[in-house]
Amino acid sequence: MQIRPIPGRSKKKNALYLTYMTWLTAFHQNRCQPYRRATTLLPKKPTPAETLSAIPMIPIRMFKSLPLKSIDDEKIFKTVVSSGTSGQVSQIYLDETNARNQQLALYAIVGDLLGPNRLPMLIIDTPAILSNRDRFTARGAAVLGFSIFAKKKCFALTESLQMNTDAIQTFLCHYGQEPFLIFGFTFMIWQYLYKAASHVSFDLSNAVVVHGGGWKKMQDLAVSPQVFKESLRSRYGIERVHNYYGMAEQTGSIYVECSHGHLHASNFSDVIMRDPVDFSPLPVEKQGIIQVLSPLATAYPGHSILTEDMGTLLGYDDCPCGRKGKYFSVDGRIPSAEIRGCSDAH
Repeated sequence: MQIRPIPGRSKKKNALYLTYMTWLTAFHQNRCQPYRRATTLLPKKPTPAETLSAIPMIPIRMFKSLPLKSIDDEKIFKTVVSSGTSGQVSQIYLDETNARNQQLALYAIVGDLLGPNRLPMLIIDTPAILSNRDRFTARGAAVLGFSIFAKKKCFALTESLQMNTDAIQTFLCHYGQEPFLIFGFTFMIWQYLYKAASHVSFDLSNAVVVHGGGWKKMQDLAVSPQVFKESLRSRYGIERVHNYYGMAEQTGSIYVECSHGHLHASNFSDVIMRDPVDFSPLPVEKQGIIQVLSPLATAYPGHSILTEDMGTLLGYDDCPCGRKGKYFSVDGRIPSAEIRGCSDAH
């Protein structure tokens, strides 16, 4: 199988990532015993790694069974908890520096989509999601992270997950005539803004919707990304709807969908598609298991993770939207993988 040459800009990023990821791997091996044991069980690679694909990766499910952290307990600033249906959750331990860098990266990534100005923000969730500031669910962490883009916040749901129609109407009365942001997890937006609010008339035509997570439930309901977008457009007149791909295990390093429907790796993230049989890296247009890389994971060994999602690398540096770097699609879960997603357990 031939992998086509990587264009100049992506090649430069690969070289920078290789140097830093090699150092970060050694750093975590020295500070996290479970990570060191896991990576020394892997087939031996050249040291230092000669290619980015040779950087050791760990399966995402390891975070559910082992306390993976490279900091002392007294340095833990907050803990992010994933969701799942098996009763097991990932616990991601962050120090203050790691948490701050994740927020700065999120600001840069989403700021490229929304522009430099903060927007009024309608959150399709309940304020109760932020009740524990030391131990966040992935939903809570995302709501808090995206709040940096808000000059005014309004939660659309009550603590009992009922539509707060009066609060929404008041928000729209003040801010609905200018651009504003609607944020929420995909299933939450579908269930509460689209389905449960079918009897209410809102003018949301000035909204930009940013959403992610919960696609397994949407697939079970036979709601494709295109149906999701068309439904919001036909009912509310919303023209800009952007999905993003992310996970609790790499909070901050999200992959945002452009106007052409492609997910993009930013300066703060990278992806490699792996052959499901031998885990070799795959070329463009070949579907494989998604490996995600992030230089931000300094408090815990989450810089190189093999997910349980299937995806396809679509190209380098040539997306019609004009953004450089890798762009790709997420095609679904690995067969028999645990159902997980940030809104699945709401």
